[in-house]
Amino acid sequence: MKTLLIVYHSMTGGTLQMAQAAARGARSEAGLRVSLLRSAEAQADDVLAADAYIFATPENLAGISGMMKDFFDRTYYAALEKINGRAFLILICAGSDGRNAAQQIERIAAGWRLRRIADPYIVCTYAQTPEQILKPKRIEQEALSRCEELGKTMASGLTMGIF
Repeated sequence: MKTLLIVYHSMTGGTLQMAQAAARGARSEAGLRVSLLRSAEAQADDVLAADAYIFATPENLAGISGMMKDFFDRTYYAALEKINGRAFLILICAGSDGRNAAQQIERIAAGWRLRRIADPYIVCTYAQTPEQILKPKRIEQEALSRCEELGKTMASGLTMGIF
């Protein structure tokens, strides 16, 4: 059975909603194990055991969250040269842009020699003040449906042997 690992970090709930929607979509595909883990809990063994990945992070200070950076720092060298060619997707909950956060993950994935199967999906909340940034987020249904669709696409590709 193939395994999809979804690693996420979320402080205000937006990224969590996106990751859960992707997991829901992926779980609709029979014959696939979906592992949804907070970045603080995910270990190198989880990365090595997975056949594909979805990385979901908020944009923090124009980059990935510190907890996602910690995840990559802890797992990068243990997986280097052992996961080449595996598929991945990126989900970003951004306050203003999100492109730099996506670029950071793409650079890490390039080092791991992963294969991106779709452009990063960035949901912009336009939170700009400290109060807006720290406020719990509610992601619109249209965006969650897109996350679910991306999860299902990844799962279908895995079970059919495309990825």
